[in-house]
Amino acid sequence: MSETRVQSCQDQVGAEPVDSSGLAVHRLSFLEAVAMIVGTNIGAGVLSMAYASRKAGFMPLLLWLAVAGVFTTISMLYVSETALRTRTHNQLSGLAQRYVGSFGAWAIFLSVAVNSIGALIAYMSGSGKILSAFLGISPALGSLLFFLPAALVLYLGLGAIGKGEKFISIGMVSMIVLLVVATLVNENTDVARLLEGDWIYMVPVFNIAVFCFSAQYIVPEMARGFSHAPSQLPKAVITGMLVTFCLLAIVPMSVISLTGLENQTEVATLAWGQALGQWAFYTANTFALCAMLTSYWGLGGSFLTNIFDKFHKLGPENQPKTRLLVLGIVCVPPFLLAYSGMVGFVNALYFAGAFSGVILSIMPILMLRSARRRGDLQPAWQCGWIAHPLIQVFIVMIYLASAAYALCSALNLLPSGW
Repeated sequence: MSETRVQSCQDQVGAEPVDSSGLAVHRLSFLEAVAMIVGTNIGAGVLSMAYASRKAGFMPLLLWLAVAGVFTTISMLYVSETALRTRTHNQLSGLAQRYVGSFGAWAIFLSVAVNSIGALIAYMSGSGKILSAFLGISPALGSLLFFLPAALVLYLGLGAIGKGEKFISIGMVSMIVLLVVATLVNENTDVARLLEGDWIYMVPVFNIAVFCFSAQYIVPEMARGFSHAPSQLPKAVITGMLVTFCLLAIVPMSVISLTGLENQTEVATLAWGQALGQWAFYTANTFALCAMLTSYWGLGGSFLTNIFDKFHKLGPENQPKTRLLVLGIVCVPPFLLAYSGMVGFVNALYFAGAFSGVILSIMPILMLRSARRRGDLQPAWQCGWIAHPLIQVFIVMIYLASAAYALCSALNLLPSGW
């Protein structure tokens, strides 16, 4: 391929030159990287947390969000050091291939695929319902209107994803601040409601909190964007996770203090709309739509680059025809499955996604240990005491417990009150 043609391909997807892994390099700003974490973590599921904790109450939810957030951040920092010790720019599957072997690479790749497909199906369906309510169109047409700009940004690559995440995440934070302020000044708000609930129901809330943090997949993507400033990677991870925790906590806190545990709706937009007025309903639903879009970009973009990283015969990711083909593999099946009526298939993906958390708890530990022996580079940052074996054992136990809960739930072995 001629130099002119390579440059033309790069221009079309907005990327810089490609390294030997086949992944293009495009610089990210610190704010763009933080927004990628926040946007990927904050999916529409944040609006269901108040309802999910209606029996346990807000305090158990806050505890589990803190526990899950801390240990997920530590796991992400393991991936960060592994990426910083590696000269080529790989995704999780590529890092696993190098440091753990083929089994680890396939396990990580399947984990990425299952989680991404399951989430993208949910976002296709959810976006269609919201746009249907807003515009008076069919849900399928609403999903199509969501799909087109979402897929276009994925095609354009890491630079476009970073900028899109940045601007929409700022808008999301602004909308949440507006709703929270309106909640705080509302005469029906009572912060004493945050102390209500029963700790005996805290176990189910734990499982919800664990799966609110799903940005592990994008750490190698961020490392690629920080190739010019590798020391910024851990700072961006920690900052993004702190912002995520605040947003995940503040939404259920506001809704519960406003309406009480007994009046929660499955989606917080309804409770806010009933208590604050129609404007809150539209604002919160717009937030939900933005949350689905940013999470779509984060998970979809990670899946796309993992495909290129896993299947090297595809060539560099910035070849327009090949990129369009892989984009179709990532984006089209979730759109079709969202309206296929294959509920059992979607549930199977969700169930499998619970166990992918176990893979994500074990593989970063194994990759870090191997990278410290076999890595190419002296990293700009190291994990230090957070890589202690006791902490690593605890991380694995958390995700194993979450998978065990999912299994017990599927087999109807849980107490009926849960």
